[in-house]
Amino acid sequence: MAALGRPMPQGPDVPEVIRKLKPMTDGIQPITDEERHARIEKARRLMRQNKMDAVVMAGGSSLFYFTGSRAAEVLWILPVAGEPVWVAPEAPESKLAGEARIWKDPALKYRLAAKALADRGGITRIGIEERVPFGLFDGLRHATAGTEYVSADPVTAGCRMIKSPAEIALMQRANDITIAAYKAALATLREGMTQRELSANIAAAYRALGVNGGAMAIFGKYTAFPHGSIQPQQLREGDMVLIDDGCTVEGYQSDITRTTVFGKPTARQREVWEIERKAQDAALAAARPGAPCESVDAAARKVITDAGFGPGYKVPGLPHRTGHGIGLDGHEWTYLVKGNRTKIEPGMCFSDEPTIAIYGEFGVRLEDCMYITESGARMFTKQSPAIDQPFG
Repeated sequence: MAALGRPMPQGPDVPEVIRKLKPMTDGIQPITDEERHARIEKARRLMRQNKMDAVVMAGGSSLFYFTGSRAAEVLWILPVAGEPVWVAPEAPESKLAGEARIWKDPALKYRLAAKALADRGGITRIGIEERVPFGLFDGLRHATAGTEYVSADPVTAGCRMIKSPAEIALMQRANDITIAAYKAALATLREGMTQRELSANIAAAYRALGVNGGAMAIFGKYTAFPHGSIQPQQLREGDMVLIDDGCTVEGYQSDITRTTVFGKPTARQREVWEIERKAQDAALAAARPGAPCESVDAAARKVITDAGFGPGYKVPGLPHRTGHGIGLDGHEWTYLVKGNRTKIEPGMCFSDEPTIAIYGEFGVRLEDCMYITESGARMFTKQSPAIDQPFG
């Protein structure tokens, strides 16, 4: 991540509208050690509820969530009681990591981990965090014969799905910065521009705003592909323009999509865009505490199906889920998708991004992220009011 508060150097090819941007990083408040301590205690409550004696994590977003460390090649053991254990090639920089057991020979780390578990006594059922590489899990499993291993998702996802006010504030800043970057970059649209040039302008805007970020850019018929296309594209009058992605603030992510048109929209483009906006509105209204996650997907999909697209996941129509959880990972638990009966709770954060894909013609996706309050969902950003007004 770029140093907060410091403008990044801009090359001579960076458009003036981007060179004029200033960092938006003043006043950012990192997650405190006190909050991380509270997360550990919540994890232990969930471990007791799910009959886990310990949880094992490796480097990644869950380790950062609990300890603030981005270290790699580590095993972090959180027992249901007692001091955590850090098994690593060097001492941790995190005050929350717990006891350190240092290895110089990688072959010894599993023995050290097994000894640490044995020293805590009574650990027979261990949860494995979802992103622990299989090789690490396999080595630990063989060093602890007779121990039962289960998924740690009820603990790690159970903590991370519910965001605190401090987390929501960091996500709000990431979203605010993303809108500023998008506004500047879309002001650089010109006839003949390639999709790579537009992506480069968005990345430059993020650097000027003091963060790391980027975005996929797609033009014309390629906007129908939800994940873009590597085919060379040059912007032409009347093309749909779609940009999608975000930035990171203290590890917390934004994810925003804007779809507009270069020039004057056709009646067809405007009609499909407005159906998409109604679908996004329907998802926002349905995302209320106590509702199952799948009901949000159903609400958005009904708008699109009633307009003659689909049905279901068929194209032309909405070919993917309506939204995903977001936080330290751009995509994380839980998902707004058919079959997910998880109840929505205050503090959950999701993308709201129904898509209408019409292969060979164009696609429209509007994506804003929302957080759940006691009274319903609220967007981090103002929705697009019209196809030719991408920003509220």
